[in-house]
Formats: sequence, structure tokens, C-alpha cells
Amino acid sequence: QVQLVESGGGLVQAGGSLRLSCAASGGTFSSYRMGWFRQAPGKEREFVARISWSGGSTYYADSVKSRFTISRDNAKNTVYLQMNSLEPEDTAVYYCAAGRKVSTRQNDYLYWGQGTQVTVSS
Repeated sequence: QVQLVESGGGLVQAGGSLRLSCAASGGTFSSYRMGWFRQAPGKEREFVARISWSGGSTYYADSVKSRFTISRDNAKNTVYLQMNSLEPEDTAVYYCAAGRKVSTRQNDYLYWGQGTQVTVSS
């Protein structure tokens, strides 16, 4: 069983930056593929970014490509999401997730964090 705890959310003005962290415990972190998802008010949860177990392969949703960067530190059991040039449309609860597959599909992830709120003001 893997426990995931996100942190780093908050309120930021449009054009600003935030870095989210997701700390894992209770499993072999380096064996898991990791993903970030988000859910805006009134909308379904959507894929944001994912990273392979080694960090050598990443993939992003078109809406965040070139603005967000996913990375991981297996020595610290942590995955990060660096978010630059934030837009009001990025306002959402952000979740990290761990799974065995390299995937953009929520159903392929086994473990989820509780989420962290990101609010971008215009």
C-alpha cells in the first residue's frame, strides 16, 4: 500500500509559478509510474502529466505542455510538478497518483493522494 501526500498548492496571480510536491511512503517508489491529474469545479478530473519510473520519459496534456514540468527524485520518494505561466484556467485540485503502467488514464493508477488546491487569480 502506497500513501501519497501532495503539498505546495496555494493562491497565485496569473503568470506566476508554483511547484507541487507529492511525497510517497509505504512502497517501493521507484517501481511506480507517477502521474498528476486535476479537477476543476464542476468538471471531471483530467490528466495533466505523467513520468516513467526512471524519470526518463514524460508526457503532458496539450493544455499544459511547455508550461508545466513533471520530475521525480527517487531518493526522496517524491514527484514534483513545476507550474509556470499559470492561467486562471489552471485553477483546480491537483492530485498525484501512482501506478504500474505508463498511462494517461485514471483507471490505470492504483494509489491517489488527497489533492492540493491551486487557485490562479486574474
